[in-house]
Amino acid sequence: MKKMKTLVPGGAGFLGSHLCDKLIEEDLEVYCFDNLGSGRKENIKHLNEKEDFHFIKGDIRDEFDLPDIEFDEIFHLASRASPRDFKDHSIEIAMTNSLGTKNLLDLAKEKNSKFLFTSTSEVYGNPEKHPQNEEYWGNVNPNGPRSCYDESKRLGESITTNYIKNGVDARIIRIFNTYGPRMARDDGRVIPNFVTQALDNKPLTVYGDGTQTRSFCYVNDMIKGLIKAMRKKDTTGEIINLGSNKEIKIIDLAKKIKSLIENEPEITYETLPKDDPKRRKADITKAKQKLNWKPKTDLNKGLQKTIEYFK
Repeated sequence: MKKMKTLVPGGAGFLGSHLCDKLIEEDLEVYCFDNLGSGRKENIKHLNEKEDFHFIKGDIRDEFDLPDIEFDEIFHLASRASPRDFKDHSIEIAMTNSLGTKNLLDLAKEKNSKFLFTSTSEVYGNPEKHPQNEEYWGNVNPNGPRSCYDESKRLGESITTNYIKNGVDARIIRIFNTYGPRMARDDGRVIPNFVTQALDNKPLTVYGDGTQTRSFCYVNDMIKGLIKAMRKKDTTGEIINLGSNKEIKIIDLAKKIKSLIENEPEITYETLPKDDPKRRKADITKAKQKLNWKPKTDLNKGLQKTIEYFK
């Protein structure tokens, strides 16, 4: 029986490597395509011994030369996502999500592949609607310090939508805050920040007064959602939120991580970065209805697994 062949741009990254794991587990032939800008070889080194896993170093912004393979699926996970990269890698991020997305959609059209674009909850910006559902257009500053990511994801959605109108079997998934093993220590997002600071017994840095909220989804739940979104028959052309619908204040997250690590670093406060969203919570009604999906991992359990990884 012919094995399905799947291309995963960004496959050496945090989410991408977990997706590669799951696809190999499903007995698919997996091609991981990554420029190793933010992806890391150690995330996929355990897969190199697998006969059906192939790593190709390359950049989706360039003219890339892939083997002459009829890919059944393309999961587009390529893009730096850490706020720490927004200043020094802004052009790379903007072009990865725009030109890079077009290049992959051209490949999907040529190969007649199913395509999934991983967008982000950041397309909602600092939202004026709460929780955020797929009908909300967002409140994004197109010229702010986060615009290289937020606006390029919005443009990536537009490009994908127009390829769908021209016959490409594609869907758009808006990923909300996701966490778990293989996040980098210097990632810059709140959970790895707090965990590494607490483990090093350093003050936990809270921006603003800590009353801003996020909803956190464990990585294994997110990967299951992405695969369902690709495989379900009625998802072509759909935009679907994936994330947790359980909201937590950042200050409460800091206290929770302190209690799980069982040491007593102090909490310090710094100025809230410009355009940082005040509230973030996924409306996952559509994911429940169309994918029969919702996150199942309790935050405490997911944090414990993440803490063990960082230890």
